[in-house]
Amino acid sequence: MVTTGRNRHEYQWTFEFSLPHHFRGWNVQAEDPDRLATFWAEFLQVAPQLSIDSAYLPAAGAGGVPMMFQLRSESRPQYQVAHLDLTVPWGKRETEVRRALRLGALHEWDVLDEYPHVQWSTLSDPEGNLFCLAEHPPVQPKQR
Repeated sequence: MVTTGRNRHEYQWTFEFSLPHHFRGWNVQAEDPDRLATFWAEFLQVAPQLSIDSAYLPAAGAGGVPMMFQLRSESRPQYQVAHLDLTVPWGKRETEVRRALRLGALHEWDVLDEYPHVQWSTLSDPEGNLFCLAEHPPVQPKQR
């Protein structure tokens, strides 16, 4: 049980939960949910389930996370507060970036030499949502 504080009426707000929590889905508001879901379905290689004003993508394999796309009712926020980081096998980032570009993504920037443990490319999907494609070099066994 976690007590989060009191509101202005002096009621105490308490939430109960059991650990561990699991990340079970990513929800995105979109100007065109079908179009955006189709981009992500093709990139993640899953079959979308489209409806009138929303779309669902099942998890892309074991450990994957399903995605839900719903119609955005307000204008797009000026600032994106979260983005997806997707990991690809070492040596495959450039190939996956090219594939994403063919599907409609835009290349924003690369971070290649700043960190020894990761290289990544930042892209945006067809509605401008940022996402990163990262690759980590193979771990070399320690010599004794």
